[in-house]
Amino acid sequence: MIATIGFYVFAAILLASAVMVVSARNPVHSVLFLILAFFNAAALFLIAGAEFLAMILVIVYVGAVAVLFMFVVMMLDVNFAELREGFQRYAPIGAAVGFVLLAELALVLGAWRFHPGVSGLRLSPTPANLSNTAALGNILYTKYVFLFQAAGLILLVAMIGAIVLTLRERREARRQNIARQTARRPADTLAMVQVAIGAGTTETGILEPLPAPGPEPEHASAHAPSHASSHGAEGH
Repeated sequence: MIATIGFYVFAAILLASAVMVVSARNPVHSVLFLILAFFNAAALFLIAGAEFLAMILVIVYVGAVAVLFMFVVMMLDVNFAELREGFQRYAPIGAAVGFVLLAELALVLGAWRFHPGVSGLRLSPTPANLSNTAALGNILYTKYVFLFQAAGLILLVAMIGAIVLTLRERREARRQNIARQTARRPADTLAMVQVAIGAGTTETGILEPLPAPGPEPEHASAHAPSHASSHGAEGH
C-alpha cells in the first residue's frame, strides 16, 4: 500500500517537473526542474527494485549532466528574448513535426503486444544469491554486449563531432615546433662570456641566452650621427 502511494506521488511530481522543464521561461529554472525530475525517476527505480539504476541516475545525470547544464546556462550570456522572436514564424513547422512524431508514437503503441508469458515473470522469485547489479551486468555484457559496444561507439562519434564543430583555429596563437626544439644545439642559443674577477662570478664564465636577431632599432640609427658630430665638434 505504501509503495503504491509512493509510486503515484513520485510519478505525479515527475510528470509535473517534466512539463515545467519545457514550459519554464527561465532556462535556469528549467535545469532545476530537470534535476527534480531525475530525483523522482530515481525514486521510481528504487520502488521497482532497480537500486543500481537509481544510483546511476542520481550520480551521473544529477551529479554531472544537470550540473553541467546549470553552469553552461549561467555562464553563457544568451539573449533568450531574441531567440523567441522567431517563434511564431516557425510555429507551423514545429507543429507539423510534432504531429508526425505523435502519429509515429500512436502507430508504435497501437501495434505493441505483450508476450503471453510476461505477466508470470513478475511473480517469479528473485534468486537469493544474485543481486540486481549482478543480474544487470550479466545480461548487459553477455546477451547485449554488441549493442552496448555500438552505443559506446555512437557516443564517441557524437563527442568527436561536437569537438570538431566547436573547434576554432586561431592563427595568432603561438604553436610548438617539436622537431625544431629537439634539433636545437646549445651553441645556437647560448654564448660563453668571460666575466672579470670581482664581478660576482668565477673566472670560468657564465652561460647566458643569445640576443634575439632582429633589425637595428630606429632610434639607435637616428642618434648615431648626432653623437659622432658632437664628438667631432668637441675635438675641434
